[in-house]
Amino acid sequence: MLPDRFWRNIRIGSVGLVLAAAVAGLVLGDAWLWVAVEWSPPAYAGFYGRAGFDTSTTVALLVAALVKAALLWLILRAPAQGPLDRRARALRRLLYLAVAYALVLWYPIALLPDAVDAAFQLALWTAIDVLYLLVIRWRSRVLRAAAGAIFAVELAGMADDLLDELDLPEIGSGGIVELGLMLSGVAATLVTLVGQRRDGRWSRGTQAAGWVSMGVYALVIPLNVRFAMIPSGADLVIPVVMDALALVGTVWIAATARELPAEGRPADLPPARRRVIRVAVAAVALLPVIAMIHPEQTPHLTYTGWSTDCYDRPSFGDLKPAEREAVFLCRARSTDGGVSPIFPDSLSDQQVLAYGRALCRTKDREEQEAILTRAGSARPAWGADPWDLVYVCPEIVGATHPELLRSTAETEAANAAYIAEENAKCRDPWPRTKGVVQATAKYFLFADGDHGYLVHDPDDEAADEAAEQAIDDLYDDSALVGVAGSTALIGHVEDVIDLCLTVKALRTPPPPRTAGWDQVDEVPIVSRSGTLTVPEMGDGGDVGAGAPMPNLAIVGKGRYRLRVYVRIGDAGEEHLVVVFPGASRKRLTLKP
Repeated sequence: MLPDRFWRNIRIGSVGLVLAAAVAGLVLGDAWLWVAVEWSPPAYAGFYGRAGFDTSTTVALLVAALVKAALLWLILRAPAQGPLDRRARALRRLLYLAVAYALVLWYPIALLPDAVDAAFQLALWTAIDVLYLLVIRWRSRVLRAAAGAIFAVELAGMADDLLDELDLPEIGSGGIVELGLMLSGVAATLVTLVGQRRDGRWSRGTQAAGWVSMGVYALVIPLNVRFAMIPSGADLVIPVVMDALALVGTVWIAATARELPAEGRPADLPPARRRVIRVAVAAVALLPVIAMIHPEQTPHLTYTGWSTDCYDRPSFGDLKPAEREAVFLCRARSTDGGVSPIFPDSLSDQQVLAYGRALCRTKDREEQEAILTRAGSARPAWGADPWDLVYVCPEIVGATHPELLRSTAETEAANAAYIAEENAKCRDPWPRTKGVVQATAKYFLFADGDHGYLVHDPDDEAADEAAEQAIDDLYDDSALVGVAGSTALIGHVEDVIDLCLTVKALRTPPPPRTAGWDQVDEVPIVSRSGTLTVPEMGDGGDVGAGAPMPNLAIVGKGRYRLRVYVRIGDAGEEHLVVVFPGASRKRLTLKP
């Protein structure tokens, strides 16, 4: 074992280096101050403090340097002398490895894939937890069994992280399961402290460090969530303070390793030092909470452009009244698609809501632009859209856009009813000629223009290439139908957004029957997989046939003829597509 003088020299050198580096960082600039205090690369400083550190952050870093130096002094104390059996010696080495990871090894391991880090943590703490069960004198089989169960949950949480990094199915599939795995670290610390107290070899100072670390861990989750939502420079104070206080957990691990020998148990702390520790515990519990309380003039931000929840747009009717304003705040600060937010993060929630209600009462875009300019918007000329404002003033927007007040189910029902109504407007132009398979429906095109619709073999490996060639053929020949291999692209005559479409598959060629039609063309088409069909309107889509379309390749793979009839009438543009087997490769214009 290394002599105490060596440990003392290490302590003095390490603590002195931390303090000297903090002073040097204060002189050299923000990036170097960050490296000196947070023990992470300068790039991290550029990420967290893009506009430079403000005074509060600089002060927090300096205070954190003093706190971390003091905690490092406690961590680097010499191990207690005394005999250790094989298990206790292995536990001490693993605990010191965990200390080394927390202090220095985390960064080189972070340079490796995240799965490596997760696997290392799982392996390390699996060994430590097993040795805890074997080395600590629990003095109760029930307590040992409870500790084993809690350790198993903690390790399950680490295994869940590893599965996530490996893109494998995770354990935590539900909210309750995820919460249990998240809190397992606190429970594992708690049960270990109970075991240390019953064992009797660990001092009250070591146990106090454990209780403080558990309090810090309990605060990490809510504070991290708040920091993730508000990535502004002033709020760097919280993560800096929490990073420093998190080192208390490393103090406890190091003290646990140091006091493992059963002989020579350290003497209890004097009453005065006990009171200091109690005050420290209370400070750890209260000061971060106090730091979260901002003065009244500081903007309160529930959502920012960094919030991941802002990528969702729930339907108004699916939300409770208390949730609607939050969604508007989310939309108002969203940077989805790389665009600037409607309102800057310098405005509080209350200000954004007030501006939103003012936008609802405007009569035109010019009034909206004036309000957004006054609010400091980066894009005032864009105004605000009804589908964003509906969340903050439904009574105003709903008067002119009632569809925006619907729930998802109501919207789906309305869309289905609309499609059914449109389909009912279309009639079979050849009602006496029954096809082997047939269908009549409204075909919906892109509102801003579309080439037309396809009759194609969707399972053909060359379907995409054939579609591009069919588009070229449609425009090169100025024809009604462009065809290439297994794909036919049928254009529309007028500038329409929908048309009535009937498809029929026959076993033999029908008579031309061109009377009453404006154009009739016939082209060859092939089915390589035994399928020929028309695309249907998918879920949430707005292009395609409004009803299921049959497979027109009624004899399977092979060559077919495709005849297209088009006319313009009172019901709009009407198409009839007839498919039947045929080996001819000629292109016919039956009626120009």
